[in-house]
Amino acid sequence: FLLLENQTVVEFVLKGFSSIQELNIFLFMMFLVSYILIISGNTLIVLLVLFSHPLHTPMYFFLVNLSSLEMWYTSSIVPKMLLIILARQKTISVAGCLAQFYFFGSLAATECLLLVVMSYDRYLAICQPLHYPILMTGPFCIRLAASSWLCCFLLTTITMTIAYATSSAVTLIPFLFITASYSCILAAILRIPSGTGRQKAFSTCSSHLTVVMVFYGTLIATYLVPSANSSQFLSKGFSLLYTILTPMFNPIIYSLRNRDIHEALKKCLSKKPGFLR
Repeated sequence: FLLLENQTVVEFVLKGFSSIQELNIFLFMMFLVSYILIISGNTLIVLLVLFSHPLHTPMYFFLVNLSSLEMWYTSSIVPKMLLIILARQKTISVAGCLAQFYFFGSLAATECLLLVVMSYDRYLAICQPLHYPILMTGPFCIRLAASSWLCCFLLTTITMTIAYATSSAVTLIPFLFITASYSCILAAILRIPSGTGRQKAFSTCSSHLTVVMVFYGTLIATYLVPSANSSQFLSKGFSLLYTILTPMFNPIIYSLRNRDIHEALKKCLSKKPGFLR
């Protein structure tokens, strides 16, 4: 809904939240706890990688970028949402709405490109292990990460129609590249003669593959399923999946089966000197 002043749109009235105060308090507490978990979980990942020398590798460098992005991505939506849930006047200014749309769209597109970069890193590590140290150098990793951030923030400054077309391309094309990368990775893993070798090779990319499936799964559920069923309730529910749940689960996914993260966390908790070297 729009509030008009002399036929000029001044703010939007948001109708997506309940008018029942008790339900609003429950939603506020649920989203607040989720937001705290997202910030704390991704901050922990960033600190572990920064202060643990064994984690100073391209894979974890990109993971730091992804965790940092998740914090900014969620912060562009959740704090304002928490204020609106408790506010009597559930409105947002036009400028605020456009700014939120810009940052949310840019960060979502950046995540798509970062997932492509991470899949390319895993492709080189598994399919071309001898060339990996030569190809995936520090400066090259920085250029890949910087390009992912800059391209998306520059592309979304254009007009709305072109922005929608660009966002579709930024979503679909990376997905195709990721699919192609993991097809090659799977073929390379299947050629490994020993079962232990196959398991070790797959474990290095299983976390990233899980994150990709969760991220694109929620996007598909958000934009395809609700449109087919014409259900606003489903649309709101699926939107929460990739806005809150996906950033909250990513640190868990990367830490559950990752021995390097486990070792870094143990050194941190035991305060071993090697953690800070």
